[in-house]
Amino acid sequence: MLPLEGVTVVAIEQAVAAPFASGRLADAGARVIKVERPEGDFARGYDDVASGQSSYFVWLNRGKESVTLDLSSEQGKSKLEELISEADVLIQNLKPGAMAKLGFSIERLRKDNPRLITCSISGFGEDGPMANRKAYDLLIQAESGLCSITGGPSEPARVGISIVDIATGAAAHSAILEALIRRGVTGAGAEISVSMFDVVADWLTVPLLNYEGGKSPKRIGLAHPSIAPYGVFYPKSGAPVLISIQSDREWIKLCSEFIGDTALGTDPRFATNVARVSNRTEVDALVSEAFARYDSEEAVAMLSEANIALASVNDMAGLSTHPHLRRISVASPNGTVRFPAPGARFMGEDRTFGAVPALKPVGG
Repeated sequence: MLPLEGVTVVAIEQAVAAPFASGRLADAGARVIKVERPEGDFARGYDDVASGQSSYFVWLNRGKESVTLDLSSEQGKSKLEELISEADVLIQNLKPGAMAKLGFSIERLRKDNPRLITCSISGFGEDGPMANRKAYDLLIQAESGLCSITGGPSEPARVGISIVDIATGAAAHSAILEALIRRGVTGAGAEISVSMFDVVADWLTVPLLNYEGGKSPKRIGLAHPSIAPYGVFYPKSGAPVLISIQSDREWIKLCSEFIGDTALGTDPRFATNVARVSNRTEVDALVSEAFARYDSEEAVAMLSEANIALASVNDMAGLSTHPHLRRISVASPNGTVRFPAPGARFMGEDRTFGAVPALKPVGG
């Protein structure tokens, strides 16, 4: 039995954040009824790389039922009322106030059904000076300051995935699970509000506190602003290697077993992480000189023997053939699509994943 079997979710959703949350609930066995506008979730048209379908839509909407409703019509509203009356959870990411304008205020829905758990996802919350702004992933990356600490020294950059949407969907998912657990004890539902801005601001706590503590973070590409050495180094031949030194003990080991100068491990200029960050240029130069003595395979072998954390600087081709990549197979209207499996595994369970729904004719 899957954990959420018997739970019904109505999701008035589009794009990424809300579908991520409801998709994880579907994976856990919930019946998820996705309510789409007559032209469908606009994420259906983001690209056509997954057997002629949108990679976003295929990834985020497996295991759901799709119901197409015209919510400007009385028939569409009547059908939505019927669906919500039988739901345990309502997820929606319409513009703040839109549900109330349609006649479905959260206050009224929860009064009608005190066990109902509602989760409203928005850009900036339900009120405040920017509540009515349209909010998409990159807009929030920019507005929150995330872009200012991403990329190299020359200019801000976008994080290479829809990280704000995904983080928001994950936050909504965990909040809904908390509410379901509490309802199992108290019988009471919950009204949840998740703001994309709030979620990414929470994730930006460390750089914000560094700024407010007088150490404003800088963009330094593939390096860590608070730890050194932690970055990419280039052997005399072969692929670059990214290493991470997380403790002073590891630094001592790197100096003795890779750099070849034990005294550097206790040199006051480098003995602590704070000192190494202050003297990052000298630290990186010492590590670079050591890398220049070896080819990539030799360097990786020596670092592995010394138990130093390292990584290859891969790309999507590398991920596609990576020995640790687990995949799932999901049916879709255009055939089976294979893509990465969810991160959490329930050991001893062999889970299957539902099909991606086709867009159906308008139901109201």
